[in-house]
Amino acid sequence: MHIKNLKKYFFIDDFDHTHFINLDKNISFIWRNKDKETKLSTLIKIRDFCKKNRREFFISNNIKLALKLNVNGVYISSYNKNLNVKFNNFNKRFKIIGSAHNLKEIKTKELQKIDEIFLSPLFKDKNNKKLDIYKYLNLKKMTKLKDISLGGINNQNIKKLKLIKPFGFAAISYFKKK
Repeated sequence: MHIKNLKKYFFIDDFDHTHFINLDKNISFIWRNKDKETKLSTLIKIRDFCKKNRREFFISNNIKLALKLNVNGVYISSYNKNLNVKFNNFNKRFKIIGSAHNLKEIKTKELQKIDEIFLSPLFKDKNNKKLDIYKYLNLKKMTKLKDISLGGINNQNIKKLKLIKPFGFAAISYFKKK
């Protein structure tokens, strides 16, 4: 397993064309703006950049906005437990991805019919205790969904992904420093 072969996701909260254009072409972007109001014009710029550069773009927790902007899909965070949304009316190319920290959240995401599951946090970071590799592997066994490693991934520990053989990984600071 080589890092280059993994699916890669970069959580973003702003648009930096100069930085984004220099990143690996296989990185998909997930808009996750927790702290400030999202400007529609910013999302349109990111969407257009992604389409022009053949990258995937996902919007966090807002299915209606993701559909309205015709992006690649939606990311449903672990705290979003809404089961009332009818996901089967979507275009086949519209992907639903989401995160979980434990078995109960994995089962919720399966009911939400997501395509890929972000298991987190794999490594300790400044905000979270780590899930650790053994717990990660046990959670991975509990689902047939494609697993994406998330949490605390940096240049020092990225090689440890070889131990768990995920479908992909997601990060913030790892890609910001590239």
